[in-house]
Amino acid sequence: MILRGRAWLVALAGALLLVGGAAWFLGGWFASGPLEKDTTFTVPEGAGLAVISERLAEQGVVSSATSFRLRARILGAGGAIKAGEFAIPAHASARQVLSILYSGQVVRRLVTVPEGMPSIMVWERLMRNELLTGEIPIPREGSLLPDSYDFVRGEGRATVVSRMQAAMDKTLAALWAKRSPASVVKTPAEALVLASIVEKETGKPSERKMVAGLYSNRLRIGMPLQADPTIIYPITQGKPLGRRIRQSEISAVNGYNTYSMTGLPRGPITNPGRASIEAVLNPAKTDALYMVADGTGGHQFSATLEQHNAAVAKWFALRRSRGELD
Repeated sequence: MILRGRAWLVALAGALLLVGGAAWFLGGWFASGPLEKDTTFTVPEGAGLAVISERLAEQGVVSSATSFRLRARILGAGGAIKAGEFAIPAHASARQVLSILYSGQVVRRLVTVPEGMPSIMVWERLMRNELLTGEIPIPREGSLLPDSYDFVRGEGRATVVSRMQAAMDKTLAALWAKRSPASVVKTPAEALVLASIVEKETGKPSERKMVAGLYSNRLRIGMPLQADPTIIYPITQGKPLGRRIRQSEISAVNGYNTYSMTGLPRGPITNPGRASIEAVLNPAKTDALYMVADGTGGHQFSATLEQHNAAVAKWFALRRSRGELD
């Protein structure tokens, strides 16, 4: 009887140990993890569960690499873990961590190209971004659609540029199909060139169609566009000049300077946004041939040289009153 009682106690103790072990094992799967604050975790290309577990422990995401690996193999759903950067919230349980890694939902980041940013500056922005990889040439001017583009850590710069160019091609094709008969440009390429000038000539969205209408009028009658940004482009590739334009630069002949030539420049002078392209393809109906700054960030538009000269005199008087001119 005594032996039977002891056997029963041993069996009971074993059962309790088994239940306790199972509870510990399961509890460690669902319990809050040691991570103190939100972080990102990168899975290297080709890494298996053993390597991933070690890295999770090193980064403080899980308490033990061995325990995480064992629980993941027994309690995990299985499947492959893809390489990439993942967002891990503070105190994520081992179960949550593995679920995030299995999801394949990598962290996506943004790189923004503002309207009117020339390709040299887009190139510099991409090359400075340490999360991107690979060397790229300066993209062709006017080929990138200004917008915000998402990317993942380690993605190639060339891939991001391809997305920007594909977005421009798609947008230009869609807008070209809806162009107005009043548009003066004959090809999508010409639309990009004129839109790049409109983009640079006004920072006021409400003026874009008016500026496009003015330049369309000049092109129709063979009048030089006389757009200052076309003087600057060959000098800086579209970057700010940082000084006044010199008289020698106004008279320079180089295929871009619209003071020394009639018609459009040989190519775009920046990457125009959707609104500027749309303005060129659907310009305002106007008789304006001239414009000058009006002191509010916009322009005064005139149909005759006499009106324009009066507007210029008014603008210079305003600048003198501000102390901007001697």
